[in-house]
Amino acid sequence: MTRTRHPARVTNLDHANRRLTAVVLRWLGHSTVVVDLDGARVVTDPVLRRRVMHLRRAADVPSPDDVDTVLLSHLHYDHLDLASLARIGVECPVVVPRGGGKALRGFERVTEVEPGTVFEVNGLQVRVCEAVHDGRRRPIGAAVPAVGYVLEGSRSVYFAGDTDLFDGMRELAPVDVALLPIWGWGPSVGEGHLDPESAAEALTLLEPRVVVPIHWGTYHVLGRRDAGRAPADAFALAALRAAPEVDVRVLPVGGTLEL
Repeated sequence: MTRTRHPARVTNLDHANRRLTAVVLRWLGHSTVVVDLDGARVVTDPVLRRRVMHLRRAADVPSPDDVDTVLLSHLHYDHLDLASLARIGVECPVVVPRGGGKALRGFERVTEVEPGTVFEVNGLQVRVCEAVHDGRRRPIGAAVPAVGYVLEGSRSVYFAGDTDLFDGMRELAPVDVALLPIWGWGPSVGEGHLDPESAAEALTLLEPRVVVPIHWGTYHVLGRRDAGRAPADAFALAALRAAPEVDVRVLPVGGTLEL
């Protein structure tokens, strides 16, 4: 994939600054992470609006600029939001699970992938991996699988998307950084999701050096209180018990981690 330029925009990090550290992660809430790795900028599941369906966002964040590629894990509305993608630009390359391209009409550069696919983004290798989650566009969307991604350069970063625990995580180990979902937007999580305990168990399979919990503390159902920091605190405690050697970094929405 080739680089997409937005010369009229002010970039968040220029090329020189990007290369000062091997990887910079900026969590924009829910499953949206800006990953700057070896000069490439990738954004995962961008959902940036204050209102998405019946959900309300706790904190506003700016749209990322100068994006090389967007990686979509599945088609649920809290992971594939067309208005948020349009803020980044209809000309920006978008990667979506096989069969999901129809949901992206109007976007100019859409690539469908499946587990086992390997491609490059501005010199960075991206490997598509399995996820255990029903990724269809409800209520009547066709069955489309969910996927995860491993970014591989001078460091490796695993983005799980939405998934339940599965033994195939062992095949991804070890990774430098794991971006793991630990909750959602309601009072509980159902089948096909990691919760604090199962996410901590995933660390024993993935063997990351650093883990950043995502998919928590961003959206809540209108009229209901969200869970606050409770899922992140529960995950940090469970991770300490299951994999004390892993460095847990809990970021605020909009927070940055440089490694």
